[in-house]
Amino acid sequence: MQSHARAVIIGGGVVGISTLYHLTKLGWADTVLLERTELTAGSTWHAAGLLPLFNMSYCVGQLHKYSVDLYKNLGNETGQDVSFHVTGNLRLATNKERMDEYHKYCGTANTIGVPFHIIGVDEIKKLWPLCNTEGLIGALYHPDDGHIAPADVTQAMATAARSRGGTILRQCPATAIRRSQGQEWVVTTPQGEITCEHLVFATGNYARQTGAMVGLDIPSIPVEHQYIVTEPHPALIERHRAGLPEMAVLRESDASYYMREERQGLILGPYEKGAPAVFVDGVPETFGQDLLPGDLERLAPHVEAAINRVPAFGEVGIKDVINGPIAYTPDGSPLVGPAWDRRNLWLNEGHSFGITAAGGAGWQLAAWIVNGEPDIDMMPVDPRRYGAYANKRYTKIKNEEAYEHVFIVHYPDEERPLGRPAKTSPIHVKLAAHGAVWGQRYGWERPNWFAPEGMERKDVWSFRRTNYFEPVGTECLTVRERVGLIDITSFTKHEVSGPGAAAFLDQLVARKLPRKIGRIHLAHALTPRGGVRSEFTIMRDGPEQFYLVSSGAAERFDNDYLVKQAPTDGSVRIDNVTGRHGVLVLVGPRARDVLVKLTDADLTNTAFPWLTGQHILVGLAPVRAMRVNFVGELGWELHHPIEYQHHLFDALMEAGREFGMGLCGMRAMDSLRIEKSYRMWAQDLTREYTILEAGLDRFVSLAKGDFIGRDALIKQTEQGVPQAFVTLEVDDVTDADPMGNEPLYRNGRMIGRATAGAYGRKVQKSLALGYVAKGNEAVGTGLEIEILGKRYPATVIPESPHDPDNLRLRA
Repeated sequence: MQSHARAVIIGGGVVGISTLYHLTKLGWADTVLLERTELTAGSTWHAAGLLPLFNMSYCVGQLHKYSVDLYKNLGNETGQDVSFHVTGNLRLATNKERMDEYHKYCGTANTIGVPFHIIGVDEIKKLWPLCNTEGLIGALYHPDDGHIAPADVTQAMATAARSRGGTILRQCPATAIRRSQGQEWVVTTPQGEITCEHLVFATGNYARQTGAMVGLDIPSIPVEHQYIVTEPHPALIERHRAGLPEMAVLRESDASYYMREERQGLILGPYEKGAPAVFVDGVPETFGQDLLPGDLERLAPHVEAAINRVPAFGEVGIKDVINGPIAYTPDGSPLVGPAWDRRNLWLNEGHSFGITAAGGAGWQLAAWIVNGEPDIDMMPVDPRRYGAYANKRYTKIKNEEAYEHVFIVHYPDEERPLGRPAKTSPIHVKLAAHGAVWGQRYGWERPNWFAPEGMERKDVWSFRRTNYFEPVGTECLTVRERVGLIDITSFTKHEVSGPGAAAFLDQLVARKLPRKIGRIHLAHALTPRGGVRSEFTIMRDGPEQFYLVSSGAAERFDNDYLVKQAPTDGSVRIDNVTGRHGVLVLVGPRARDVLVKLTDADLTNTAFPWLTGQHILVGLAPVRAMRVNFVGELGWELHHPIEYQHHLFDALMEAGREFGMGLCGMRAMDSLRIEKSYRMWAQDLTREYTILEAGLDRFVSLAKGDFIGRDALIKQTEQGVPQAFVTLEVDDVTDADPMGNEPLYRNGRMIGRATAGAYGRKVQKSLALGYVAKGNEAVGTGLEIEILGKRYPATVIPESPHDPDNLRLRA
């Protein structure tokens, strides 16, 4: 066994092998994969091998598409048959909401180049003659996907990786992991120790055990998944004899199962309620290439539904019931990217659709390791999207929920109930008493909207305008016309200090730092290619002290980056103070009138101008008052010690009573920010688009000196910025506004994609934000936007349709 390697991968399933395949493809031949027993021995060997292209995520959809394209050509590359059956995939719909979901997905599919067809009942019958079409209203058909032999595709990638110099060691479990004095990784195995610069975990069901070796609690726990294999059916035998093609993989989403042909019989794979998580405390030593006992009783409702839809399924006997563990995460998406708090440790874990995602996940993780960043925005699968709240108990509960939600209608406003509430601000109960309807972000409960008295406090989820449309409109107008109060305690907050703090932050962000104490700048940390990695509101507290505010969902993501980028000489101190400080945002044209009743501070424009902050008393509470906000009105973010939140909230509510102050939730805030063309981090601002493409040139100081991404921006400036950020007014909309991931067309040709959208209450227009190819961004340009399968006229309008000169912010 060799003693050193550039990279070591632990785990020999399809995900680990794909990572090895792609690292060697990028030239890292000195890569070693360690497998505890034999390749595919975990979940890969018993997987059904399905390759569904359907995924509502722009990120995950790209990973799946890459996998399917890769597998189609893998046989030619390696000379090994991977048994790829390109049968197509047919997703049935029995109701309008399901068809809305399919149409919403089709917008995403168009933006990433996945072919599809929306078909009617007659076409369903032609594709699946054994299907009873009663009660169906249509279907989504993918002609390019199908199913594959998991072991074959794994072995083919292994062959290719070996041919490029990669090494695979079987019967070689990792028994211990430590850091060397030189900060390299040292992996102990029965065959000896191997030292490496980069270490990758791709251990599937063993993820939590592997993580524990290096002190990480990885939020991945397997859940039981069963599928039934039947005896051959005469009709399928006859089809085979007649030389007819294999029928498409059938998915009846509204009955939560998939079905496909298998050796002239059928496979039925339900996603049932009550499927338990397994190996919560680790995979037993005695469990090898094994299965779990089947539980047909749990599958009974799905068996009945399948017999109703495909009567032939009930006409043959059951040959086998396969019940195996499949890794899950709380949101059902994998963990692909850097581990937190550990340098050069990478995760490729939590793959519930491992065969489908393996190719794409290995592709992007290898690019990340070799090039320092991925080619696409990977935030939806970044392991750091979770925090410490995603502990063992939380992960078990949420993984079971994610499993049974595989086939539900994936509404964009869905809020899943289990494992909640976890983290709450002190005034949670008081907000609930005012009618808060809750959402969750990074474990935090946040009011999405407030139900007025007499209205049920419940979301009716939809792809269209729904029950909260009017209440959210009222909240928006309250902020625009009077004054609103928003609880955003979930904001991530860091204090950065020390003699090296200014120099450290200066090379990290694209903009000059605020020079004067109390000044506030919006600044962006970029990727080497100039994409937006993080967004910080930075307030200077002193010559060597800075206060950074970023998205609540970015706490671990940003903290990990700050700590890893900071110098190691002790000149910079980074304190994560997120949990110590609450944030209440007082905003609207009467905000000053409310605040002046509670403080002795001079709140006039001269004494307290826009984009400045001061430490003041509000009532009895010591407050960092920052004159910034994300809705585009006069207002202050009031950052305060968390123990003062009850007092501060009560004082503000009492002071605001005479001015008609109301509470405002996240959905209103989103509508308000779109009226101002404000870009949302991780939605409008991602690593896929440079900060210049995002139209934020004013936040870039190329002349200040070196910073991460500067060279790429200079090059792009010289060669031409290929895309432009636009604000669109959408016409003829009656009940469905843009939400993001809608394709944009000009003269019938797709020229961009929307990243966000909402109905602007003050401007009374349906609005969208997005990116278009250069040459399509001029104000007045006529475009089309596809919303739920229909194209609507859209016009490029000037930025910030509400208060374009920021007069209200400066009031």
